[in-house]
Amino acid sequence: MKKRIFAVCDLEAHYAFSLMEYLNANNRIPFQIQAFSSAESLCAYRDRNLIEVLLISGQAINDEVRNLGIQNTYILSEGEGMPEFLDYPSVYKYQSSEHIIREVMGYYAESAGPKREADSPENRALTVGIYSPIRRTLKTSFAITLGQILAKDRATLYVNLEEYSGLSALLGKEFRNDLSDLMYFVKQGNKNIVQKVNEMVQTLNNLDYLPPALSPEDLRGVTREEWGVLFKEIGMKSAYERVVVDFGDTAEGLFELLSGCQQIYMPVREDAVSLAKLQQYEELVRQSGYGEILDRTKKIKLPYHNSFGLKEYYLEQLAWGELGDYVRELVRNDGLQ
Repeated sequence: MKKRIFAVCDLEAHYAFSLMEYLNANNRIPFQIQAFSSAESLCAYRDRNLIEVLLISGQAINDEVRNLGIQNTYILSEGEGMPEFLDYPSVYKYQSSEHIIREVMGYYAESAGPKREADSPENRALTVGIYSPIRRTLKTSFAITLGQILAKDRATLYVNLEEYSGLSALLGKEFRNDLSDLMYFVKQGNKNIVQKVNEMVQTLNNLDYLPPALSPEDLRGVTREEWGVLFKEIGMKSAYERVVVDFGDTAEGLFELLSGCQQIYMPVREDAVSLAKLQQYEELVRQSGYGEILDRTKKIKLPYHNSFGLKEYYLEQLAWGELGDYVRELVRNDGLQ
């Protein structure tokens, strides 16, 4: 399916083309990026091509550009309030490219958005679920390591559905928006879910991740149908090729969500209590009519490690230790790349 056009227009040619290069390198943006250094070249291009999104500096816009009728037009502002642009959402020009695109995609997600063509099943992302009924198995360490390794070659998104992910503390970051806000967006029946995802994602070593929910109560308030909508939209309409979902026990419809995964990894332990929990889980899965989950589940016993040094570097270092070596071999053997 042909990508829609995202046009950047700024009289500073270096700025426009540098932003274009960043956006083209950012493979989660579902647009073809075009850069222009004058209103004339932009209008000439528009005569032959449809433009879905236009990001243009206040110095470049004129009546001819306004008359193009591009619905999703946003102004690159240098900080001054210009009354003639009050009808357009504005984005501050002199901030990081990452923040610029988040703001633009946020505005775009709130707009009516485009009518979509039918999506091809061949374009669907491969969803990898990570779940275990057993605690203290390095499940999240494994999931994030897997995500980072997949992200070296594939556009990959990590989603944590645990009650207490600990990611904010591990990364030393506070998130302005998180999974709770995204699911509220889904609950409202908004259509541009993928654009909202693109606005919210953070990045760790090329791995995109959605900031996890702060409160377990927010996760409990999401229905299985709403989770289904989110993962279907990401799987079918985003630019991601791999989606790694780190499951906890709170999400409604856990078995149904697991059944939507093409591959499931289950970190396990071999003590008597752990084996008893595993047996109970498998019996419940069969009784619930989801026996196919067990066929797609690969039990793994992960190599333990003592320490990777300072907490703030723990997640980045995972891929380079014994666990990373284990995951790389697993990815090769299971054909996940």
